[in-house]
Amino acid sequence: MKLVVLIPSYNTGPLLTDTVKHALEHWNEVLVVIDGSTDGSEKAVEVMQAAHPGLRLIKQPRNHGKGAAVLRGAEFAAGEGFTHILTMDADGQHPPDWIPKFIDLAQSHPEAVLFGTPVFGSEAPQLRVQGRRISNAWSNLETLGWGIGDSLFGMRVYPVAALLRAFRGTFFARRFDFDTEIAVRVCWLGVPVVNVPTPVRYLTAAEGGVSQFRYFRDNALLTWMHTRLFFGFIFRLPLLLRRALDGGNPLKKIVVK
Repeated sequence: MKLVVLIPSYNTGPLLTDTVKHALEHWNEVLVVIDGSTDGSEKAVEVMQAAHPGLRLIKQPRNHGKGAAVLRGAEFAAGEGFTHILTMDADGQHPPDWIPKFIDLAQSHPEAVLFGTPVFGSEAPQLRVQGRRISNAWSNLETLGWGIGDSLFGMRVYPVAALLRAFRGTFFARRFDFDTEIAVRVCWLGVPVVNVPTPVRYLTAAEGGVSQFRYFRDNALLTWMHTRLFFGFIFRLPLLLRRALDGGNPLKKIVVK
């Protein structure tokens, strides 16, 4: 197994530098994809490259969305011979010190996708905490309970080949809809899933916290996405029923602490 940590970023400012620095403390292969940022945040990463040969940087001239940035990074990773990518956000929400835990699990289950499932602190916005339950319910319906613990959390490990195959199945999943749609599609492919409870931290504005989430825009995007996925679910229902009758996700009973 050859793994790279993939960090997509759009205007995350100094948080990107902190995220990359802490990721490098735990893994020396890191790929940053700048998705059309206009804040100059890539400059600090360029400086860091001199001391870290495993730190790679891709700069997209225009903002295409998180999913498009991950796709660009996954294609690059495949070309460099990486078999797995660990995705994490650049905004400080995901814990870099959990990178070794994800990697250990990936080495034990290289055939699987590892989905982080958020363990929220008291600072987490309740609108976000409660609202994701709707998307999770739809995702588990659309996969007949294959085992998606959380459809929106972005700290994950993907086998690169399975991720690229899932991307090839849709023209969508290029923006905020990426995490959920790709989760459903890798399950449709029959990729085993292991859920990894992972602490998440929402930074305050005073701490430099940034969010690209727009409540009405992105919820409309998710509604359209689940409408599309539901029809895909109906089309695949015979196959999904057969898999469910055969026992479903073979790694579903793994409990990660």
